[in-house]
Amino acid sequence: MRLDHRLVLIACVSACAPMLPEAPPLTARAESNVAAPVAPPTTTQERPYSTDAAGFEGWKQGFLDRKGGARRELYAQQLAGLTPDPDVIRLDSNQPEFSRPPGTYIANAASTTRITQARQRLDVVPASVVQRYGVPAEILVSIWGNESSFGQVQGDKDVIRSLATLAYEGRRRDWAENQLKDALDIVIDGRRERAGLLGSWAGAMGQTQFMPDNYLRLGVDQNGDGRVDIWGSDVDALASAANLLAQAGWKRDQRWGYEVILPPGFDYRLAESEGRPWSFWAQQGVSLAHGGAPTAAESAETGFILLPQGARGPAFLALPNHFMIRRYNNSVSYALAIGLTADGAIGRPGLVGTWPDDGPLSREQRFGAQTALARMGYDVGGIDGVIGSGTRRALRAWQQATGRTPDGYLTPALADELMRGM
Repeated sequence: MRLDHRLVLIACVSACAPMLPEAPPLTARAESNVAAPVAPPTTTQERPYSTDAAGFEGWKQGFLDRKGGARRELYAQQLAGLTPDPDVIRLDSNQPEFSRPPGTYIANAASTTRITQARQRLDVVPASVVQRYGVPAEILVSIWGNESSFGQVQGDKDVIRSLATLAYEGRRRDWAENQLKDALDIVIDGRRERAGLLGSWAGAMGQTQFMPDNYLRLGVDQNGDGRVDIWGSDVDALASAANLLAQAGWKRDQRWGYEVILPPGFDYRLAESEGRPWSFWAQQGVSLAHGGAPTAAESAETGFILLPQGARGPAFLALPNHFMIRRYNNSVSYALAIGLTADGAIGRPGLVGTWPDDGPLSREQRFGAQTALARMGYDVGGIDGVIGSGTRRALRAWQQATGRTPDGYLTPALADELMRGM
């Protein structure tokens, strides 16, 4: 199986390995903790809607016509007097000038403090949740900590106003309008009072940051009080996250992956491209960083070698559950941070490899490197500033052609070299 898909915009990562071909994602939330990908500047003319009050009222009537149906008047009541939130527009359109290397993000998200906090909360996860869904407690508390600092930072934005603003702004109108409709249904159906429907600027809600559609489809009333309360109930939030991962295809009694050691002379063209069983990787001289071997069930699975920060950084054997975590948030760095935090929480040893001290990539370097590769005839899959699978594949081909280690990792120095050659 080939990894050919680009990381989706809503949960990008500064770095970037590609993702498995998969069914429509069950992504729990709309924005990532990692820096968003830098897109080309957009002009006012490219926006479907203007940003004035009249424009918002015009969008609102259009939304009610498109999505209201039998509930049009009820939706109109909830939207009455609503104005767009300028903070949401600013955050959604703000394209960061720099992107952190994966190691910087992972080291922070899977810090010693976070691991200790996760270990202290393992007992919060009901044994019945683990038994029913097959997702280990350490994975659930790791997600809990990363998403909301164990419920302490859930976001205080009016979810309906945030989603209405995103829909009106127009960049992701269809997605935002569908999420808004679900958020309105949550209130109208009495599942949550409007005043309590709070979340992030992108509409992600509660301790495990669910979008409204997944709250309706996958939310679990674990404590049996008749409500799915992912805001105030730890166990409801954790069971809901477990249900999302289980529905995505979580493999019981299997790990997310392992750190591995690559042998001298390893063919880096195999990394991040072809999935193989463990027997193949072992024949190539790949070994687990802490010795031993995957279980029999894990060895039979398709595993991928990931190099988040190139040949100089740690390497990983990613098993199917790594990609299930990416159904929660489609980011390589996010998924690795969740897995490493979970490992630490149950006492597994930390990384053997060390992260290179690479600087961040600027917007100019991202676009410039893609432009240079494209001009030399390498297909980057579009010049968009996102260093995803297409760019990494093109970079790997260029590295191979120029006698370099073809690890597909773009450093600032390499980007500058490519740009000088234009």
